[in-house]
Formats: sequence, structure tokens, C-alpha cells
Amino acid sequence: MTKDTRVTAVVGVQWGDEGKGRIVDYLAKDADIVIRFQGGDNAGHTVINEMGKFALHILPSGVFNPDTMNIVGAGTVVNFDTMHSEIDNIKSKAGIEVNNVFIDERAHIIMPYHIALDGAEEGKRSAKDKIGTTKRGIGPCYEDKAARIGIRAADIMDEETLMKKLSALLPKKNRELEYYGLPTYGLDELMADAARWKKEFGDHIIDTAPVVRDAVESRQRILLEGQLGIMRDLDWGIYPYSTSSNPTVAGATNGSGIPYCSISKVVGVVKAYATSVGGGPFMTELHDKTGEKLREIGGEFGATTGRPRRCGWFDAVAADFACYMNGVTDLALTKLDVLDSFDKIRLCTGYMIEGEYFSYLPETRLQEKAKPIYETMDGWLTDTTGCRTWDELPEKAKAFIQRIEEVLKTHVTYISVGPERNQLIIR
Repeated sequence: MTKDTRVTAVVGVQWGDEGKGRIVDYLAKDADIVIRFQGGDNAGHTVINEMGKFALHILPSGVFNPDTMNIVGAGTVVNFDTMHSEIDNIKSKAGIEVNNVFIDERAHIIMPYHIALDGAEEGKRSAKDKIGTTKRGIGPCYEDKAARIGIRAADIMDEETLMKKLSALLPKKNRELEYYGLPTYGLDELMADAARWKKEFGDHIIDTAPVVRDAVESRQRILLEGQLGIMRDLDWGIYPYSTSSNPTVAGATNGSGIPYCSISKVVGVVKAYATSVGGGPFMTELHDKTGEKLREIGGEFGATTGRPRRCGWFDAVAADFACYMNGVTDLALTKLDVLDSFDKIRLCTGYMIEGEYFSYLPETRLQEKAKPIYETMDGWLTDTTGCRTWDELPEKAKAFIQRIEEVLKTHVTYISVGPERNQLIIR
């Protein structure tokens, strides 16, 4: 983040797993505040730094910088047990105390019944209708939020308020659990959980609105990070194979409490190929040895679940849609080095759907019928992992990147050629 950039948002412009953690970790070094603006612990950011390799699921990626304030924003849903485990892991592996994380009092809490119901509801769906949920309780928690019956972080700070809310809510939740043949929950049990969470995190549950506003107005450097990508967005993604929130710049403003006009830079993170975890259409998916090669070289297994990711060629149609919808000013192209050993590299620039050509991304129903139209480019067959400047990249790698820029009409500013912090070309 440059000194004149006040607020930078980092968003995924594919199906998630684009390497946002790697980019956020780099940018967070210069940030005064890092805000996680949406989602829960159903997707992970893999961060590799001098302290080790870490899979962060709910903690903001600025947690490793002791001078950075990290906020889990109002747009998130929080599993405090996951947060406890992540902090313990960082303490044990990195040998540092984690006391720079704060939770907005408006954030909703993932309760035990949310997790139980998430798995049960997914289990009832047929194989072809499965959404691909991670069964972490994210969807049911957001359902309660939308129904205005959710439990927020502020509620565990007030025992009387929490008891009143849970007393009204539990009969409904237990009826749902009984329908699926699952154990029910008692009021005392949940109140004990809440007391434990308050004891550990109560001092860090705050109203972040005045803090964030002061930071914006005093021109501090703020970094906004979400999870997943726009193709999993509740409104603009591959509904219903989506998450239950908005991992877009619009979601960033709402979930962080920062007005849109204050965001001066939007970094869209995109892999040099495409991956997806879970159900739904994925137009460039490869079911052959090329797809397997991408998966093996790229280590394409979910940071949260370990599930193998679906792999395919770069989908410029979907990425173009994402760049427009997010107002992306700078692209971060990750995992370029994964393509080092491919003699031919393909780029999807359109779809054929029932005999009609599409240059734009249609709605989910039509995506499921789409056949990709490819441009084929020569691979560079050269190791790029040691490159540190644009000039050091092979000419054919430059041509591939420049073609992406032409199609997406967006500048590629960051190029990742490996997982280490220094394996990032700034262009």
C-alpha cells in the first residue's frame, strides 16, 4: 500500500481460493488497520511468511503485524471456538501473542445449532443439488441474521439480554433439530458457551464504527479483506451454489462501515488458471490429465476442508464480469509459476450456449449449459520462480499476462511466482 492510498479493498474475482491471503499478507505490512468484512470460517486464507505457513479462517491476515489493528467486521459471522484455535496455533508456531484482533459488536455468532443444521440440510439434498457447503454453520447463521433472530457479539456481553433471546429462539431451533433426528440444546448449555466466549474475547468486542471513521478521516491506511470470490456472491454469483454474503467491494463497504467513496484502490486477485470448490457451473473445468496436472502442481486442495479443487483454464469472461462489478483498479495474478511446464496454455474468451455466442457472463441456468471458446497461446517452459522483476519474466509469460490485460481492460500490478513473500513481482 502506497502512502497516498487511504483504503484498499482486496477481492476475489473468480470462485474463491485465488490467493487473496498471499496478497493481503503482503499489503498488510504497511496497513494501520486490516478489516475482514464478510463471511465466516468456511474458507481459508493461506499465509506464508518468515514465521511459517498458516491457514487463517476467521482472523484477518494482518494479525502477524503487531502494529496493525485487526477487525472482524460487522458483516462477518464468527465461530469463537475457531478463533480460539487459530490464535493458539499462531502462538505455538510463531511464538507471538495475538492481542491485536477486535470483533465488532454487530458481528453475528455461529451457534452450535447452526453447525448441526448446516450439515443436516446439506445431507438431505440429492447429489446433483448439493451446494457444496463446508458445514460450518455459515448459511444457517446468515439465515437467522436475515430473519432478525440472530445472536450478535454484543449479546454475549449482556447475560439478561442473551437469556431472553435464546429462550425465545431455542424452541424453534430444537424443533428443527428434532426434524433431522439430531440432539437438541439446552439453555444452560448455550449460556455456558457464551460465558466462556465472553471471558476470552469480551475485552476485544467493541463498537468499531467510531474507530474506523476516525481512521478514515485521519487518512490512515486501511486494508479490507473478504473471503471467496464474486462467483460465490449471494446476488451476482452462481446462486444457489453461493455463499450467504457478498464478497464484493459493495460487501466490503457494508461489512466494514466504510463509505464507498473512501475506497481508493481495489485489488482483484485472480489465478493464472481457474479453480472452484463445491457445486455449481464451472465453465472451463478440465476432467483430464491437464486438470490433474494443474491440481497437483498448484496444490489445489481446500485450506479449510482439504477437498480437491476443480481445476480449469483461465476464464476471462467471468473475470471480466468480476473486474467490472468490483471496479477493480489493479489485478494481482497469482500462481503464474504453476503454468511453467505447460507447452500450450488456453484462455477462455467466450461461451457457446445452445448455439448462441456469449461474450458476457449470463445467469447460473445458462452457465450450466455453456461451452468455453478458447484462445491457445504458447507456454514458456521456463522456471519463473526466481523472477523478481517484469523484465526477468520469459517473453511468452509476458504475452500471456498482457493478453489478460487486454481482455479484462485492467492492469496487472502484482504477479506471484511462488508462495514466499519475496516471490512477488510489483509492476
